[in-house]
Amino acid sequence: MNFELTQDQLNLQAKVREFAQAEIAPRAEELDRTGEFPADLFKKLGDLGVMSIPFPESLGGMGLGVFDAVLALEEVARADQSLAVSAMVSMATGLTLSRFGTQAQAEQWLPGIVSGQKMCAIAGTEPDAGSDTAGFKTRAREIGGNRWVINGEKAYITNAGTDLSTFTLLLTVSSPPDAPNKNYTLFLVPNDTPGYTRGNKYRKMGWRSSDTRPLYFADCELSGDNIIGQPHKGRFVLHKGYQAARLFLATCSLGLAQACLDHSIGYAQTRQAFGGTIGRLQMVQEMVAEMALLVDSARLITYRAAWGVDNGHHNLMDLSMAKYHATEAGSKCANLAVQIHGGWGFMDDCPVSRYMRDNRVCTIGDGSSQIQKLLIARECGLDVSFS
Repeated sequence: MNFELTQDQLNLQAKVREFAQAEIAPRAEELDRTGEFPADLFKKLGDLGVMSIPFPESLGGMGLGVFDAVLALEEVARADQSLAVSAMVSMATGLTLSRFGTQAQAEQWLPGIVSGQKMCAIAGTEPDAGSDTAGFKTRAREIGGNRWVINGEKAYITNAGTDLSTFTLLLTVSSPPDAPNKNYTLFLVPNDTPGYTRGNKYRKMGWRSSDTRPLYFADCELSGDNIIGQPHKGRFVLHKGYQAARLFLATCSLGLAQACLDHSIGYAQTRQAFGGTIGRLQMVQEMVAEMALLVDSARLITYRAAWGVDNGHHNLMDLSMAKYHATEAGSKCANLAVQIHGGWGFMDDCPVSRYMRDNRVCTIGDGSSQIQKLLIARECGLDVSFS
C-alpha cells in the first residue's frame, strides 16, 4: 500500500492549512465565546473549493474523492472543529442527496451546497431517540394527490437555522401507527415550508459557533416529489448518510487531536519550570509521545476508511473503527493537552480547553462509541442485538 500523498493532494492540503491557520484559527476563541456562526468563513471555504471536493463536475464539484475531502476537513478542524463540523454536515448531507436523490432534486438544491454559499442539514435524532431509529416518532402521512403531511420534532440538529441554510433531509415514520413494523421515508424539507419551524439555538458545552437547534413540524405539507429515494425506504438512505458523516466526524477529531499535539509541543518547548523547559521532564515527554501515537494511529485508520470508500469498499468495519478510534483519540489527546498546559489549560481562552469541550460530543454523535463497538463486534461475526 502506498502511503504517500500525490502532489495534487499535498497542494490541496497545504492550501487549506494556510487558509485555516491564517483566517480561521485566530477567530476560533472569539467565536467560541460569542457562539456566532461565521457565515463569512463558511463562504470562504466555499470560495476555496473545500465544499466542492467530493462532488461530481456535473454538479459544479471538483470530481475528487472522499479521501481528498478528508484531507481538507482535517486542516479545517485543526484550526476550529466547530466550523469543520458545520462544513462536514453540509457536505455529508449534500452527498446523500447526490447519491439518492433525483436529477431534478440535485439540480435544484445542490449548486449552492457544492459552491459553499449555502448549507443544509440532516435530521434523524429526536428528543427520545438517537441511535435507536426504531424509536422515532416524527410521522409522515400520505393524504392523497401525491401529498404528505408531517408532524413531530427533531433534536440536536446541526446547520438548520443559519442565514445560509436552505433545506433539511428529514427522516419520518411513514407506516400506519398500528403497523407491526415501522417503515420510514426521507423527505427534503425546504426552510420556507409552512409548518416547519426551527427552535432557538441550544446552549452547548462545545461546538458553540456551529448552529444546533430543535426542529418542529406541525401539519407540514409536502409533495411526494420531495421524497429522497423510495417511499418507506428512507431508513436505509439515512444510515448511508450517517456512514459518510461518521467518516467526516472521525476526521474532525483527527484534526483536533493534531492541534492538541501542536500546542502541547509548542508549550512544552517554552514553558519554564524546575530550572528549564517542561519539555525536558520525562513525564511530559511521555504524554507528548502518547499523543503522537494516538494522532498517527487515528490518521492511518481514518485515511484507510476514506481510501476504501473511494475504491468501492464501503466497509462498515473500517468506518466504525475510524469513528470509534479517532473520536476517542481526540478526547484522550485533549485531556493530555490540558494536563500539559496545567492551570493555563483550564482557562476558556486557552485553545486546548476548547478542544476538550468540542470533542466531547464526537464520541456521542453519528453513532456513539458504544454503538460503534457493537457494529465492530457484529462485523467480526458475533451475534449482536440492538434491541
